[in-house]
Amino acid sequence: MRAVYLTAGAAGMYCGSCMHDNALAKAMRGIGVDCVLQPIYTPIRTDDKSIANHQMFFGGIHIYLLQQFPWLKYLPRPLRRWLDWEPLIRFATRKSAAYDAKQLGELSISMLQGLGGRQADEVDRLSHWLSDQMKPDAIIFTNLLIGGCLPELSRLIPNAQRVVLLQGDDIFLDHLPQAEREMAVQLCRSLVPWVDRFVTHSHFYAAKMAALLCIPSERIHVTPLSIDLHPFQAIDHHQVAHGLEKESGEFRLGYFARIAPEKGLHHLVNAFISLANQPEHVNLTLHVAGWLGEHQHDYFEGLRRQINEAGLEERFVYHGSPDLNQKIQLLASYDVTCVPTDYEDPKGLFVLESLAAGTPVILPRHGAFPELIESTSGGILFAPGELGELIDAIVSFKSNESLQNSLAHQGRSAVLEKHSIQQCASAMKFICFADRIPDQAS
Repeated sequence: MRAVYLTAGAAGMYCGSCMHDNALAKAMRGIGVDCVLQPIYTPIRTDDKSIANHQMFFGGIHIYLLQQFPWLKYLPRPLRRWLDWEPLIRFATRKSAAYDAKQLGELSISMLQGLGGRQADEVDRLSHWLSDQMKPDAIIFTNLLIGGCLPELSRLIPNAQRVVLLQGDDIFLDHLPQAEREMAVQLCRSLVPWVDRFVTHSHFYAAKMAALLCIPSERIHVTPLSIDLHPFQAIDHHQVAHGLEKESGEFRLGYFARIAPEKGLHHLVNAFISLANQPEHVNLTLHVAGWLGEHQHDYFEGLRRQINEAGLEERFVYHGSPDLNQKIQLLASYDVTCVPTDYEDPKGLFVLESLAAGTPVILPRHGAFPELIESTSGGILFAPGELGELIDAIVSFKSNESLQNSLAHQGRSAVLEKHSIQQCASAMKFICFADRIPDQAS
């Protein structure tokens, strides 16, 4: 059973989808699937060892130049191949920056048009590589936005299952100008008939995407969000606290996600400032970690100024963008983790990671979060954007150690039991190869 898993690199930043794709592809290999993880656009960046191919398709520099200068397609392929050289792409995308939304919309539309777009030559190259060299039994797409080649693949490899994950497509579409968004949505809808199965990780997102893209509900499979639990198996919280210089009596309020307004760090900063100067909360500290792109420096520095002006700079720490082991140690040092997103998160990998590290969570009551809390019983929900409710939730943890310990224990146990990447890999194997494993079909 061979699967080719197309994953979209996110320039130089850590990307939850990339990390989940990498972990899932690795787990599928572990249960007997010959799974090739093939990056699109840019190399992927993960906090664990990447198993992705070094070969690149639709290299970010290449497709951008084809969009701006269509005449480049007349140059022989060998002369253009250097544009897909991995070190060059890594160098060019080492510092993510804001992109012009209209140009990004035009490029997205062209990509979705497949052989009818300006990147048709790359569609042809990927399609023939898959059909002539890989000969997969299943092709997995990390999202529908990279699916412009679906009609051509259905022609060249008609017997291969075409499986598309839905894990944030709407968020990208909503950032496009209205005219480009409407056209991109229509193009996505036109690709739906070429997909055999859609997979997502929450019933919330399944319903949302079914409505947006007119996907028949019976073609969407919901599999629980999962993580690789092996690195989280043995955690010594006493050693963690000592190693991270956690002071006795300190209550550590933690954030772990990309630094961006939509992730809601400003809400957590406002809650921290509101509480930290009160006499009963002098032991409250705020610890933040996550990838910070250059275009978000002003946002982050504005939050830092707020904290400094409140006289709380010594009780705030930014830990940068840790690797996997550092992340686990940091999450385990938090007393509670909170990422109060403004948008409806379709996944929330940090939730499972925090719970696996033994730390309960505070989350807004939207997106996939209510289902994760229902599944794990590892945290508290509050009304999105309601500062008072967020503050009350923090205080409820801080003033009730037994509640904190109870939710931490329940959450960790549930994640270990129900949210392992091996379970997700088994589900994906069945979705891709049900006709080849009839013993599981029963």
